[in-house]
Amino acid sequence: MRNNMFDCQRSWLEIDLSALRHNVKEICTMLSCPEQFMAVVKADAYGHGAVRISKELNRMGIHHFAVATLAEAIELRDSHIKGDILILGYTDPCHVKELRDYDLTQTVICEDYAKLLEKQKIDVKVHVAIDTGMHRLGESDIKKVKAIYQSHYLHVTGLFSHLCVCDETTKESQKYTYQQIEEFMTFIQNLKKEHYSIGKVHLLSSYGLLNYSTYSFDYVRMGILLYGVDSSLPKQSQLSLKPVLSLKSKIILVRDIQSGDSIGYGRTFITSKPMKIATVPIGYADGLPRALSNRGKVIVRGQFAPIVGRICMDQMMIDVTDVENIQENDVVTIIGKNQVCQNVETIAMQTNTISNEILSRIGYRLPKIYKYE
Repeated sequence: MRNNMFDCQRSWLEIDLSALRHNVKEICTMLSCPEQFMAVVKADAYGHGAVRISKELNRMGIHHFAVATLAEAIELRDSHIKGDILILGYTDPCHVKELRDYDLTQTVICEDYAKLLEKQKIDVKVHVAIDTGMHRLGESDIKKVKAIYQSHYLHVTGLFSHLCVCDETTKESQKYTYQQIEEFMTFIQNLKKEHYSIGKVHLLSSYGLLNYSTYSFDYVRMGILLYGVDSSLPKQSQLSLKPVLSLKSKIILVRDIQSGDSIGYGRTFITSKPMKIATVPIGYADGLPRALSNRGKVIVRGQFAPIVGRICMDQMMIDVTDVENIQENDVVTIIGKNQVCQNVETIAMQTNTISNEILSRIGYRLPKIYKYE
């Protein structure tokens, strides 16, 4: 007989909405008012499920959201998410009608892009991105920014920039960040001096709030910290945040392997003694980094079990030789929330990346189970 909702799943994500609520309250202690909170829910809310997360945030009074694409924004509107939705990335000008019809705000990435939007002759709300030194998106010429404000069909409701090394604490990084801040402030002052109605202003993301909270302005774009995770180790956040996501699977097969046998593709792991090996139905197609092959570990029955052999597209193998009473259907925790379990920051460090990438690559085929703990 099946005992709980997880028994029928191959692998799954557990999303703790109580932890999400806790994190919002913690972050708000650093804001002047809750209205400054802009929740970044791009990439399916960093793998947490954008619609469900946004609905929970709506219930908490959060009504400012940021996404990366038009499709992400439309998904929220179709799911009746209330409030402003800012598209931080590029939208083809041929979709201006959708921007208007879904009441979305589009980022203007440069003056030429603004002209293309203007040619559509459809009223649309925009925020102007200012390039203060990251050189990714944004306009750096004040004359061109003024020209955007003078558009007929583009209604500028905001102005923003992005700090590219605000998460780093070296003197060089801090110096560069303050240069970016000064450049942004100069833009604001010049526009105000000529009586432009600049709209809402925002500059800081998660690490900007941690390290440069003086410059919070009207909005703060809260991404990775909203989900209770640091981008990398060592942790910088002094807030008492809680991870929202756990990644779990279960053992589907246990085998006794003789000394000298090989495990997995490429025969990269050869047993040096008789071992007990378990197969777990999760792989790199589910977002588990293949770089964890022969170096990562999971939790089974409260004990660490090393990943052995190469991680496959849909399965991986683990060494459970030292785990007592191991059996099929035992739960395997790949990403956990307590100190005993391996967290996403550790996995990011082991695979030479950041937590943001690990979370945003978690596979679409993993069901999400939402609960309050």
